[in-house]
Amino acid sequence: MIKELIYRFKRPFHLVKTGLLRGLPAEIKYHFPARKLRIICITGTDGKTTSSTLLYHVLKKAGRKVALLTTVAAYIGDQSIGTGFHVTTPDPRQLQAFLARMVSGGYQDLVLEATSHGIYQHRLWGIHPFLVGVTNISFEHLDYHVTYDAYLAAKAILIKDSQIAVLNADDELSYNKLRKVLQSSSTQITTYSQADSLPNTVREAIIRRFPQAYNQMNARLVYAMSQKLGIDPASFVKAVAAFPSVVGRMQTVVKKKNIEVVVDFAHTPNAVRAVLTALRQRISAEKLNRLIAVFGCAGLRDWQKRPKMGRIGAELADIVIFTAEDPRTEDVWSIIRQMKQDLRPFHAKVLSICDRGEAINFAVQQLAEPGDIVALLGKGHEQSMCYGKKEYPWSDAKVAQEAITIRGRAQQKQRK
Repeated sequence: MIKELIYRFKRPFHLVKTGLLRGLPAEIKYHFPARKLRIICITGTDGKTTSSTLLYHVLKKAGRKVALLTTVAAYIGDQSIGTGFHVTTPDPRQLQAFLARMVSGGYQDLVLEATSHGIYQHRLWGIHPFLVGVTNISFEHLDYHVTYDAYLAAKAILIKDSQIAVLNADDELSYNKLRKVLQSSSTQITTYSQADSLPNTVREAIIRRFPQAYNQMNARLVYAMSQKLGIDPASFVKAVAAFPSVVGRMQTVVKKKNIEVVVDFAHTPNAVRAVLTALRQRISAEKLNRLIAVFGCAGLRDWQKRPKMGRIGAELADIVIFTAEDPRTEDVWSIIRQMKQDLRPFHAKVLSICDRGEAINFAVQQLAEPGDIVALLGKGHEQSMCYGKKEYPWSDAKVAQEAITIRGRAQQKQRK
């Protein structure tokens, strides 16, 4: 009850602190740039970055003057923008400056990845989306939002403010709740589903480019949104075929000696399950060997998901190593113990190495055999890790690349 009261107080607090004292002056300074743009938002728990990046790519390939702002990158046209953003949804002063830069360059559309924190804290001050797409809304960020319904309601603030919303009809957890919340709004609601009948060329293009079921759903969302934005199927198909990989999203960073290391940002139960299931299917289809997973759970974040993530990893991987992932001021071993609370009957498949570098090195140099896939989850594109209250340089990809190099040198010495 006390946590819920504190949570409810945060909204008016940020109205003043973030909205009125930061957002409004920035709007005035930059002459209300959002009013001169068509803003397209994608929100949800998992898949936001991939979906946003794909939609930006589709619009750009169709000749639209479009910009992108996500967890991973910011682009105005083809130009990468050094924003200094350390959160998905930036401070409103940074956001308004970004919008003003778009306006001065003659850009028309912005694809914006939106988080529940950013929405609830008025960081999207002045943003009134033309179109919002929803990937899925699962249990996440309950350390901040306290309850699932409050988390969903935070997402709904943005959706209700849009002209058109595209909802995931297959997301049993959120779909009906969102429909109920949106009843009183003027937002036009449309849906997408795995069961939707797509043009054959579109369906085949999605399957060819995205073998993972979860990414196929992301692509279906983008197709539904692109239709609302006037993109014809042929243009969508052409763009999907040329879509590059997103950094830190199912990214193969090492493939040597018949050992593959994949890095992914998956840090929720739903995302971990989706990624490991996709890799498990690859192993079966390509007749590979084993799946080794390395991941942890972030400190000072939703503790309720820790046993769930531990159980999912132990179920789907042949070997799983629990380790550090931004522990902040929490004890890593305490987090790992919580991850191991619901492992039966999978205890024998789990190892615990609290130092993430040691965990990756052990997985790549000692455990991995030819035909194995090593999945490093939770950090993805990120270039730092938080211990205590300080960020330290970190890259899963670089550590994995160094580990495979050391492994190769050791094998050469053995042969000599």
